[in-house]
Formats: sequence, C-alpha cells, structure tokens
Amino acid sequence: MIQLNQATPLKTLGLSSARRGTGRPMAPFRCAASARSYNITLLPGDGIGPEVVAVAKDVLSTAGSKEGVELRFQEMLMGGAALDAVGVPLPDETLAAARASDAILLGAIGGYKWDNNEKHLKPETGLLNIRAGLGVFANLRPATVLPQLVDASTLKKEVAEGVDIMVVRELTGGIYFGKPRGFGTNDKGEETGFNTEIYTVSEIDRIARVAFEVARKRGGKLCSVDKANVLEASMLWRKRVTAIASEFPDVELSHMYVDNAAMQLIRNPKQFDTIVTNNIFGDILSDEASMITGSIGMLPSASVGESGPGLFEPIHGSAPDIAGQDKANPLATILSAAMLLRYALGVENAAKRIEAAVTETLDNGFRTGDIYSPGMTLVGCKRMGEEVLKALESQKSLLSIGS
Repeated sequence: MIQLNQATPLKTLGLSSARRGTGRPMAPFRCAASARSYNITLLPGDGIGPEVVAVAKDVLSTAGSKEGVELRFQEMLMGGAALDAVGVPLPDETLAAARASDAILLGAIGGYKWDNNEKHLKPETGLLNIRAGLGVFANLRPATVLPQLVDASTLKKEVAEGVDIMVVRELTGGIYFGKPRGFGTNDKGEETGFNTEIYTVSEIDRIARVAFEVARKRGGKLCSVDKANVLEASMLWRKRVTAIASEFPDVELSHMYVDNAAMQLIRNPKQFDTIVTNNIFGDILSDEASMITGSIGMLPSASVGESGPGLFEPIHGSAPDIAGQDKANPLATILSAAMLLRYALGVENAAKRIEAAVTETLDNGFRTGDIYSPGMTLVGCKRMGEEVLKALESQKSLLSIGS
C-alpha cells in the first residue's frame, strides 16, 4: 500500500501541520523523492480542459526545474476528444500510458456535443473507466476558504470565513458502478430505468480507514454521511464505519443523514472538519462545499488507490460555454499539480513553491471572472498562468517563501 510519510506536510489537502495528529501514516499516497525524473500523463480532455492543463504543465515544469526535478510529459486522448478522434471515450493506449506513468493530471471531461450519445459512448464513461482501471477508490476534495477570497463566497463573511473542510468520497463503488442497471418494462408496460446502490464490507472499510487517517491529521473529527434511515446500503455503511472507529479512538465520529448534511453545509459549514461518504453523496456534497469557497474553479482533488499512480484533477467541469475564450480559472488545476508533486512524487519543495506562487498571485490582486471583485485586476486563463509563473520564477529559495 502506498505510504505517506508522517513528516510530510499536508497543506494542499487542507491538512495543515497545525492540525495534524500523531497516528499512523495515511495509506493511499506514495513518496518517491529519491528519484529525480518522472513520467506524467496529461489528459487535457474537453472544454476548458486543454487550456487549464497547458497552464498547469508550464507551472509544473518550472517548479520542478527549480528543485532539480525532470518531468517528462505525455499527452493522451480521453473523453469527448477521444470519441471524436477514435470513437471511444477511453482508448486502450490512454489507460496503458496512465498506468505506466508516475502520475496523471486530468483537465476536464464532457460537453453538450456528446450529451445524447449512448452511455458507453459518453465522455463521462471514460472518466469512470479510468478511475476503475487505475484502482483509485479514494477521492479527497478540500474546500478551504482562502482569506483573499472570502468575499467571493455567496455566504455571509461570518459564515464562510475560516471554513476548512475535507470531503473523502468513495470513488469506485455505489450506484455509479452497481449492477444490475439499465432499462426495462414494468408489468404495466411502462418503460423503466434502474440502478443499484451496492457496497461490500471491504469497500466501506478501506474508504473509512482513509477518512479516519485524514481526520486524525486534521482536527480529529469525522462525520460520516449516509441515508441509513431509508437505504440498506447506507445501513451497512454506518455499521462498518462505526466498527472501524474502534481502530481510531483519537478521532471523534459522528453520523449525519445526507439531506441534513446538505443543509448544514450552508447553515454552519465550520462545524465540519472531515466528511466521508459514498460515491453519489460525495459527488453532490463536495460540489456544494466547493461553492462556499467562492468558486469551484479554485479547488483541486486527488484520487488515489492502494498502488499505482494517482489521478489529480480540478473538481470543476469542462465549462463548454466558455471553452476557447481564455476565461477559465486555471488555479484549481495548478493546485492539483501541486498535490501531484507532493503526494505522487514526493517533491515537497516544488509543491510548496507552487502554493506560494498562487498565494502571491492572489495577494497581488489578480482574479479570473469567477472570483473577481471590484478593485481587483481581471485577467484570463493565460494571464493568470503567466502571473503564477512570474511569482515562481522570482522565488530564490524556500526560505524566502516560508515553510
């Protein structure tokens, strides 16, 4: 199992050193800092994906070079771009390249153009398949309100200020993958559509352990979100999470129904530290939590498994309505690149450099349209990337950017 060294800083995931515990290492990350050359698979995808990945690639290269790290990039087709080129959303060559790499950086998948395709020919099927193909079962999505952007939140300042939440989402089980699924006809002759929400004990146990480890290194509080008053799969979920809690006596466990959790995230988001939940609930709640921060365009994510490369991507979609217009916010992808450096490659100093450069860029008042406020400087995707690069290139040493 991939190991995260206990001494590794956890800033990008919202796991700052001030909030860490002293428990066991968290499982699903590896450290390969002894190597100085790495292979990165880039999956630009669709919509704004190619724009933000191009910016993040430049930032990755610059940050790596400052630490003597060589990054070799291979760009592969996925999603709608792959459908248009070769007729499938995840070509075998793409999955093979991803598996053979040290890490994968993904842009965005999907668009209106392919909405009416059959399910197996939808771009999103490629995303589900690469997650399954890589065995990345744990998706970690931080939602942290940065001081520079607190006024960009749609919530009142006193509600949003200081929010720091980590959503740990199970990624390869549940209703998105459960069988049977499909279409049919009922006894009245009506057409039906059906899906199966199903989890095994092992699937629940492994994501629960990841979530407890994350909570242990943060504020020591874990809220498990389910619908155990209605769904049998959630009843098993609650039973197993409660059982795993005995392995983590230093973490305070609570349970919440998903409808209440959706409400509480808006009413009082600071009550949450770490949330663990199933695939579909995590998909919805993490997007909701992201908007507390002011923009979905600011938030990175990591999808990791027990072995092999991790998948790093911004949590935003492909935004086809602004694709090609230089309006996208690349910061979520840039911060995903920082996560890639830290957790997939173990190049901590390079990750710090990127995070410091993003902070400096925001401090200097540069904003894309999604986070713009009066008095700031409105810029596009390319210019925002240029400003981050400028901040990176002006860095002299780690001492100058803090620890």
